[in-house]
Amino acid sequence: MRVLVLGGDGYLGWPTALHLSDKGHEVAVFDNFARRGYDAELGVESLVPIASLADRIATWREVSGRTITSYEGDLLDAEFLFAAVRDFAPDTIVHYAEQRSAPYSMIDREHAVYTQHNNVVGTLNLLYAIAETDPAIHLVKLGTMGEYGTPNIDIEEGWLELEHNGRRDRVLFPKRPGSFYHLTKVHDSHNIEFTCRAWGLRATDLNQGVVYGQQTPQTALDPRLATRFDYDAVFGTVLNRFVIQAVLGQPLTVYGQGTQTRGLIDIRDTVECIRLAVEHPAEPGEFRVFNQMTESLSVAGIAELVADRFPGPVQIEHLENPRTEAPEHYYNVKHTGLVGLGLEPHLLSDTLIESMFDIVGANKHRVNPEKLRPTVRWRGALKA
Repeated sequence: MRVLVLGGDGYLGWPTALHLSDKGHEVAVFDNFARRGYDAELGVESLVPIASLADRIATWREVSGRTITSYEGDLLDAEFLFAAVRDFAPDTIVHYAEQRSAPYSMIDREHAVYTQHNNVVGTLNLLYAIAETDPAIHLVKLGTMGEYGTPNIDIEEGWLELEHNGRRDRVLFPKRPGSFYHLTKVHDSHNIEFTCRAWGLRATDLNQGVVYGQQTPQTALDPRLATRFDYDAVFGTVLNRFVIQAVLGQPLTVYGQGTQTRGLIDIRDTVECIRLAVEHPAEPGEFRVFNQMTESLSVAGIAELVADRFPGPVQIEHLENPRTEAPEHYYNVKHTGLVGLGLEPHLLSDTLIESMFDIVGANKHRVNPEKLRPTVRWRGALKA
């Protein structure tokens, strides 16, 4: 198949492009390099050095003999986007090309507006590009489990069978997102569902949990193929932060009591989930939702797992939670769709966290310890 990966220079977009190419698909990547720009803005960089996109593509050709096409542009530039879609003529478009950090979206008004405009308008441009170029293109969109929030009922896969006053209907699962970033994903989901219903488009919305890990079988083939390892308090994942703090001999910083529960997924499972969605497309007019996670753990549970696996003493420090979220909540997520398509999950308890310790140990000279502490507070954007 011909697959266009939007955000193909990013943490997940690049290994996804390699995975799909390795499986025999013709792949192109589309990126405006905004993620690299956020590093410059925040004064931080990936723990693991990452090559330029041109060097990555050349290395992949050298290692695999396969070619990846690239388009340097912005989804907000509708004319360029339409031209790229027409030129590559994809069967499937995988959409990662959004500002993906909740803390970044909560810095202040400017960052909130940027995130909303960039994500929602970019996706709207994409929907029109598909509809006006080839409505048969299958859109695979990366959503987030954060769309749902933490409802006091089981979280179904996107839809909810509802009975009210003696009548029944199937509706999109109610959403209660926890940041302006997560709100953009909700807006995207509603816009995509509408275009499936109104225009007959086909789409798979993958509501993904927190991703951990930095290597896939393809990125491990050459250091120049490495993807990002974000650790800072704005873009870094909680597991990455804990692993770095353990290696540096710092306390693991748990927000609040750490009883908040999150869905998790290994990066190797993320790229495989994308492949499964690509190779088993939704039907025309179908808005299909999969909860893309493999297990759930509390933040404190993740800290305890890291402390248990690290070969040395580890302390855990509880900080005031900078976010506005329920400290304790019910969390039971249905996530059977992708397993039904053939996903064989890696679980965090089975993952070699020790390999992450090794990655950090080899690159710890690149850590800026000041960036590990939270500086963005959900109420801090409000001016007194």
